[in-house]
Amino acid sequence: MQSVYSEVLQFRGTHYEFGKRQGELLKSSFILPNRKKQWNKDSYNFLINEQDYKEVINTYAPLLLEEITGLADALEMSMIDAIRDFGGYYLQFRRSGCSIFTTEQFMIRNYDNHPLTYEGRFVLFEPTDGGYATIGPSMQITGRTDGMNEKGLAMGYNFINKRQSDDGFVCNMIGRLVLQLCSDVDEAIDFLKEIPHRMSFSYVLLDATGKSVVVEASPRRVAVREANYCTNHFEILTEENRYRMEDSMARENAILKAQHPKIPFEDAFQMMNGSDQGVFSSKYGAWAGTIHTASYHPKEKYVGFALGGDKRPVMISFDKWLDGENLLITKLRGSLTSKDVFINMKRL
Repeated sequence: MQSVYSEVLQFRGTHYEFGKRQGELLKSSFILPNRKKQWNKDSYNFLINEQDYKEVINTYAPLLLEEITGLADALEMSMIDAIRDFGGYYLQFRRSGCSIFTTEQFMIRNYDNHPLTYEGRFVLFEPTDGGYATIGPSMQITGRTDGMNEKGLAMGYNFINKRQSDDGFVCNMIGRLVLQLCSDVDEAIDFLKEIPHRMSFSYVLLDATGKSVVVEASPRRVAVREANYCTNHFEILTEENRYRMEDSMARENAILKAQHPKIPFEDAFQMMNGSDQGVFSSKYGAWAGTIHTASYHPKEKYVGFALGGDKRPVMISFDKWLDGENLLITKLRGSLTSKDVFINMKRL
């Protein structure tokens, strides 16, 4: 059993200022040097054209380019290196698990992966120069694994396949852009149909009206279905699925057996986070262990968060934070049945 933690980062200001602040913090963090060791040489062999990327990001989210510029300035990096590391357009994504369950009141999401991929950063950002305030764990610094925005739109994604990848944004950046730019499920669907996707992922959406959908997105097609659960296979774009889906189907069946329309939040969280319920996974060595379980409550604007299994969530009032009340929590702590910890915790 390993003790782990996520550092809480709170920021109000412009995107450039936010990028610069993150860069300053990263100077004393293990994240970037550890990540350079992790990424194989192929990760740095993508032919990234700086001007082409700027044209693409300016089409969808020009303020994100300001954040990347702030990171580059603080870290004294060239823009081409900053785009490669933080741009969320070309970087590879390893196979992972993940399960999501929703009701009209909340979304609960298990993020499954290897601990050494996890940054250990939980970020609250209220931009003063445009876009919605957001809350959620980060991935590749600028991206998000899941989260919610000030309008009550919640989002999580599940990996499907990386076969036949194409030019486009990776999941964590798409998730960040959905939260920052979209106010409800309908706007998010339109955005997901427009933005280019590098790989195949399901995006689960829930908004303050209680509407919930699963958007199946690949580099070739995007389809939408009404559903309140999702694991790691498509139901519509089945040609994009992996050949082996036994684990994904088993987790889906465990959710289906335990869920019902009026399930209390406490029971639903235990269904997803309990190590004996069939959804939580301890397969960390296979890149499919549950690292965090997060709940998003769009109507009340609460977030629940737990690292590891069999935990009670720490409940965070995003609504109070939006009113100017900073969190007193600096670290969210938990434990994993893994020999590895997060990349923010020690030098590899």
